[in-house]
Amino acid sequence: MALTIESTGLDFSPMYDRMRFYVDENILSCCATLVMQGTKIVDYKTFGYMNLEDKSPLQEDAIYRMYSSTKLVTSVALMMLYEQGHFKLDDPLGKFMPDFADMQVLTANASSAGDVVAAKNPILIKHILSHSAGLSYGFIEPDSVVDQAYNKTINVLGDFSLDLEEFCAEIAKLPLAYEPGTSWRYSVATDVCARLVEVLSGQKFDEFLRDNIFTPLAMVDTDFWVPPEKTSRFTTMYAPTDIFKPMAPGLVKVDDPIAGQYNQQRKWLSGGGGLASTVSDYVAFLQMLVNGGEWNGQRILKDETLALMRTNQLAEGVSVAFPMWAMPGTVFGLGFALKENLQAGDPAGAQGEYHWGGMAGTHSWMAPEADLTGFCLTQRMPGFWHPFSHEFKAHAYAIAGKQ
Repeated sequence: MALTIESTGLDFSPMYDRMRFYVDENILSCCATLVMQGTKIVDYKTFGYMNLEDKSPLQEDAIYRMYSSTKLVTSVALMMLYEQGHFKLDDPLGKFMPDFADMQVLTANASSAGDVVAAKNPILIKHILSHSAGLSYGFIEPDSVVDQAYNKTINVLGDFSLDLEEFCAEIAKLPLAYEPGTSWRYSVATDVCARLVEVLSGQKFDEFLRDNIFTPLAMVDTDFWVPPEKTSRFTTMYAPTDIFKPMAPGLVKVDDPIAGQYNQQRKWLSGGGGLASTVSDYVAFLQMLVNGGEWNGQRILKDETLALMRTNQLAEGVSVAFPMWAMPGTVFGLGFALKENLQAGDPAGAQGEYHWGGMAGTHSWMAPEADLTGFCLTQRMPGFWHPFSHEFKAHAYAIAGKQ
C-alpha cells in the first residue's frame, strides 16, 4: 500500500546524509526511516539495497524481518482479550497455563540450575507482559546459570520445530532467574503471552492476529513467513564482521530472501520475534497506537487500555537493564518500554516516550509530548539499539518534534 506523505516544508536532509553514511560505509546494507506528527506521515525515505550482491535499490514496499518488533503486536493481541474480560492482570498465569503454577527460583548464589527453591509468589499475567516474571532468553547473558539452563533445554533463536504449546511446556520446566515481580529481565515472556492468546481465544496465534489485527488494519504483507510470490520484495539480512564494533564496516550474509528461515511455514509462531512485515503495514499498526487504539474506522483497543499499557508495571526501584545496551531512565509497561526519567541530551519531548524494537534493527518509538513518532529499519544482526537508530531519533526530534 502506497503511503501518503504530508507536505510540511520540513528539511530532513541532515538526517538523510547521516543515514546514507551508514550505507556508504558498509555498516548497514539498507535503511528506511519514517517520521509522523500525530498520525500524519511527514517523511519516508529508503536508503541502500535489497541485497549487497546485486545492489538493487531498497524498495518502498520491502519486507523486513521484524524480530522483537513483533512483541508490540503480541502485547496488543493479549490486551484485546483483557478488554473482553478473559483475565485480570493480577491473575496467576497458572490459572490458564497449569505448567507455570508451581515454579522454582534460582537461589541467590546458584552455581547450577539445580540450586533452586520454590517460588514464594506466582507469576502473574502482568509479569509476562512486562518481562518481570523471572523468565530469560538464553542469549542475553550466555554465561549466567539461568541462560545456560535455557541453552541446554531449548534453542530460542534457531529451533523452529516446536509450536507455542510445546515451547511453553519446556520453558515451564526451567528455573526462574528471580522471584516473580521483583526485577526485570528480557525474556521469552512474550512468547508465553502468544500461547496465552491461543489458550484464551481457542485460535492459533497467527489466525487470531490475522482476524483481529492484520485484516482490520489492512496489514496485507505481515505474517510469520514470506510466500514465494513475495520473495522479490524480501530483504537480505547481514551480520557485521565484528559484532563488538558497531561502527566498523564489513557485512556478511546470514539469511537469504529465497532459501532462508522465512521461506516456509513453520510450527513456531513466535510472539516474541516471528513476524515479517513492511513499512506501510507496521505504520498502520503504529497509527492505531498513536490514535488511541483506532485506525481507518477499526477499533482495536480502547484508549484507556493503551494508557494502562503505558503505565509502569515494575516494582519500585526496578528499571530496564541489559548487560550490553544502556537504557537509563527506562521502565516497562504492558508491552512497551517507557521513558520515565529524561537523561542528559534527551529532548524534553521524550518524557513519556514508549517504544520497542527488533534485533535486526527495526525500531519504533512514540512520543506524545513531542507529538512525534519515529520508525527506522535495517536488516543487520545484531542491529538493536545501534547508533544509526539513535542518530535517526535525534534528527527526527530536532527537525519535526513539537518544541
